Amino acid sequence: MSAAEPIVRQLPAGAVEVGEGSVFERAREEMLHLARVYPLDRLLAVFRANAGIDTRGARPPGTWEDFGHPDEEPWSEADYPGRENAPTASLLRGHYAGHFLSMLARAAVTTGEPELHAKVAEFVVGLAEVQRKLAASGRYSHPGFLAAYGEWQFSRLESFAPYGEIWAPYYTCHKIMSGLIDAHELTGNALALDVATAMGYWVHSRLAPLTREHRARMWDLYIAGEFGGMNESLARLAALANEPLFDETASFFEQDVLLDAGTEGRDILTDMHANQHLPQLLGYLAQYERGGEERYLRAVVGLWEMIVPGRMYAHGGTGESELWGPPGAVAGDIGHRNAETCASHNLSKIARRLFAHTLDPQYLEYVERAQLNHILGSRRAVRSDVSPEVTYMFPVHPGALREYDNVGTCCGGTGLENHVSYGEGLAFEGEDALWLAQLYAARISATRMTLEVRSDYPLGGEVSIKVVEADGALQTLHVRIPGWVAAPVSVTVNGEAVAEAEPGEFVDLTRAWAAGDSVEFVLPIELRVEACPDDFGLVALFRGPSLLLAKDERRTQLSVDVDSLLSDAELLPGGGVVAAGIEFEPCWSGSDARYHMYLRSQEASVSEDGIEVDCLPAPSGWFTQAPTLWFGGDSWRLNGGEWSTGPVTLPDGVHEVEVRAVGSNEVRARRTFSVDTTPPVSRARVRELGASVEITLFAEDAVSGVERIQWEGPGTFWGTFQEAFVRALTDEEQVIEFAATDRAGNGEPRQRITLPARPTAR
Repeated sequence: MSAAEPIVRQLPAGAVEVGEGSVFERAREEMLHLARVYPLDRLLAVFRANAGIDTRGARPPGTWEDFGHPDEEPWSEADYPGRENAPTASLLRGHYAGHFLSMLARAAVTTGEPELHAKVAEFVVGLAEVQRKLAASGRYSHPGFLAAYGEWQFSRLESFAPYGEIWAPYYTCHKIMSGLIDAHELTGNALALDVATAMGYWVHSRLAPLTREHRARMWDLYIAGEFGGMNESLARLAALANEPLFDETASFFEQDVLLDAGTEGRDILTDMHANQHLPQLLGYLAQYERGGEERYLRAVVGLWEMIVPGRMYAHGGTGESELWGPPGAVAGDIGHRNAETCASHNLSKIARRLFAHTLDPQYLEYVERAQLNHILGSRRAVRSDVSPEVTYMFPVHPGALREYDNVGTCCGGTGLENHVSYGEGLAFEGEDALWLAQLYAARISATRMTLEVRSDYPLGGEVSIKVVEADGALQTLHVRIPGWVAAPVSVTVNGEAVAEAEPGEFVDLTRAWAAGDSVEFVLPIELRVEACPDDFGLVALFRGPSLLLAKDERRTQLSVDVDSLLSDAELLPGGGVVAAGIEFEPCWSGSDARYHMYLRSQEASVSEDGIEVDCLPAPSGWFTQAPTLWFGGDSWRLNGGEWSTGPVTLPDGVHEVEVRAVGSNEVRARRTFSVDTTPPVSRARVRELGASVEITLFAEDAVSGVERIQWEGPGTFWGTFQEAFVRALTDEEQVIEFAATDRAGNGEPRQRITLPARPTAR
């Protein structure tokens, strides 16, 4: 096995200190507060309860991270009573604790606070105690097993159980393993490596007997088969534990359908669950670094190009209701639950790793966009002792609100890590070179040079890079000039002009650097608009790198004159502007205001071919309100019918409209209008299974057709329905909500069914 080392190495977390006054400081300090005050007993409670250890009266964080059903047992695969008789709840429990451990490890190494290091150590001791207790029970297949529920979820996955009966057990396993590996790598905790290594042997023992085809079918299951970045954790563990067996274990999580599509440039992403697959791309890169197989790198590069920019919203987010839409569809894939924050978290990590292997600055352009706008903007500007106060979705539709809070959810977990990780990827180190990837205020301690970056980024463009320490040898400092800069930038070293740097490229400065040397330049910060690739009339407003959101209570699309927007703007304190009579705030503000990310250019709403329309289509291209057409005195006909004059309001359906001058037989214009003003209608079928019920959802839409059905119940999230699912009856009634959306974009009001409480024995 021949390793493939990156060309450059990302500086470790403790080598970069975010500068005081940086726009990132607010979110970082609020998350560090949570790290300091949140009780570990609450995070360990679900693990201790599963192992029969005293929970010390602690309540788990809540929502997805809560105790199981009171009658649930830590079943092994042998004593699981079956889905008809198994009362279960909170089946993803343990994942949030893994994220919290990763966050604590990053917080400890970046602050150096002894209390945080001690907290990491105490957390690891608690998990090790649970692992030992589970092993001593003799109930499970291997002594390395560690979870907050029994081993039955893993065995049921091997029998292809759907989401609803189980919930992504290897996803949770990955979060726990990743937290332990972070604790070891970042803080040097040896016990964390021991616990993670034992888990690795357990994973290998479960999956090795299965065929590659069997495993592939497991991983193809929607949500049930989601495994996060198990391949990445196992590749990391192989290196840290010096155990080549884990390289083979990492390969057990490969999905050939995805790898082949990526290497061949064949786009298969439409309707795939975005964050079910993004973390495994990080694993492919880790496997490439371990074994040097080019297939992994080519696949990730190919898949990246299918996502960015063609499936990327203005703030860097991707996906609608967690699923990818068609290639090149941005305006056409705007719904009401776009841009899962987990996806931008993982895309940013992928981008940094791809840069390390390619030195292509396009990847850093994405990191800048997503980290400043989506990631920083996902953290509410409040302090909390109990909640990460981060978004799940960061939606992009007109009049949207951020979905803050998210204790215990997947995005609550990645959100814990996001806001103590702003220094990661700011700089990279290579042989005789240092690469400065981002330009916000920071202190950077590389192997041969220490830099202090001073800037008021993103509010202003003045950048000063001062050498604090250097070894005096010849070294190249590569500084990225962002692609959003409108013109070349003059760069000075110690006051002397040395280069005209091009936007979107690195300026390369080679010399024997010494303490006191300085590099200075000014990036012009200007207003600009970006259009959607599939609808040039739908635009987003930026000031430099900052996406600006229009603050407006209306829920309908705002129309603006773009020339007025760009030429007549008043700058506000804090990075906002007033333009075209509308107040805009930075996407990264963390506010609770209702906003519009995209605006309709008024030029795009003028008539075409002499046909004037009184409304605009939805982003899908369908009209979701009945359009009235005017023809300026010409005659028209609909779908080959009789010629008429005057206005016409189109009913639901797909209509071909032809126009000709009165008295002429020559058709001078022809357009197709797709109209669907009626939402779909859904229904549920419930089949009793003893102590459980099986629920199947159906929907009908006679015009544009059904796009998807979504549902949620206690302990789950608003996910997309794929197949019949099972819910165990509990001691209380359960409300299951569901609703369908059609291809035009119409959504029905949420329907609900109430599952009865489980009958009590007499």
